[in-house]
Amino acid sequence: MSLALPILARSAGAVPPAAPASDGRSLRDSHGRVIRDLRLSITDRCNFRCVYCMDPDVRFADPSELLSVEQLIRLASVCVGLGIEKVRITGGEPTVHPRLTDIIRGVSALPIDDVALTTNGSLIDEARAAEWHTAGLRRITLSIDSLRPDRFAALTRSNCPPSRVLDAIDASRRAGLGPVKLNAVVVRGFNEDEVQDLARLAHDLGVEMRFIEFMPLDSGHHWDRARVVPAEEIVRRIDAVLPLVPDGRDDPSSTSLNYRFADGSPGRIGLIAPVTRPFCGACSRLRITADGKIRPCLFSRQEWDLRPLLWANAGDDQLKGFIADAVWTKQAGHGISSRDFVQPARPMSAIGG
Repeated sequence: MSLALPILARSAGAVPPAAPASDGRSLRDSHGRVIRDLRLSITDRCNFRCVYCMDPDVRFADPSELLSVEQLIRLASVCVGLGIEKVRITGGEPTVHPRLTDIIRGVSALPIDDVALTTNGSLIDEARAAEWHTAGLRRITLSIDSLRPDRFAALTRSNCPPSRVLDAIDASRRAGLGPVKLNAVVVRGFNEDEVQDLARLAHDLGVEMRFIEFMPLDSGHHWDRARVVPAEEIVRRIDAVLPLVPDGRDDPSSTSLNYRFADGSPGRIGLIAPVTRPFCGACSRLRITADGKIRPCLFSRQEWDLRPLLWANAGDDQLKGFIADAVWTKQAGHGISSRDFVQPARPMSAIGG
């Protein structure tokens, strides 16, 4: 049986089916998973056009379609009232948002354990990093898919050198944002031969490098399973030059399977393997897009529009009910390995990582 859900017309009147009554203080889906982590996308815009995410001719949403700063913070607050404990601010590229600091300040004022940011690192300097830390940001994850300037430019379709991301790592650490984590999407034929170099970067800097399997979330729908570099191969490549020791998952719902360096380096390797080692059964995540859609799963083909309620000045209880009902529709898994899997229409940049 396919795990993919049918397309839902995203009309203004579309509402999710009612979920069973709950205690009103937690989010649960129909498979018994408790949702504690919110990925809050604040923009679909990005200054990169990474080959695994966004074609060069992609069109961004009209600004009038996106949530305001106040609406973003309010939705985060409503989700916290439903038991959300961690918020990760995403994009697109969140650092292009002109009021990112205001969003961080508003979200960090909520009674939650953690506020984090995922960014490509191209626009970070020490002053901005310090400003975000003062506003309440505690952790940051930066993307670096290659250490070679020519390849980095080809992968990101930008004129940003990888040295700028390396500078952003230093700036973030000096500002007190930590632990710093790095992400690298590994695509066969593009950068799998750099896995060892990227692992050595984590070893030498004492940071965590997370290798992510290539997922079907590109805007051009060119994903090819043959370009997926399995997590097992990535570990084998690294272990051949930098012996690794298994370190498990930080918690049952963590996306990353971790390894320590056998020589005691404080750095760490993480493997995020949604294609070859799905972790759907323990998923605790919910996504709200920059244009106000609830996506219960990264690969959902069904999403629920919050904007009509926001425009109608709905109360918090109405928003909570809508969100709880939408979460209840979360599918059991993404179904990438299913014969009739259909890639979601939205690319990663329009969903939020």
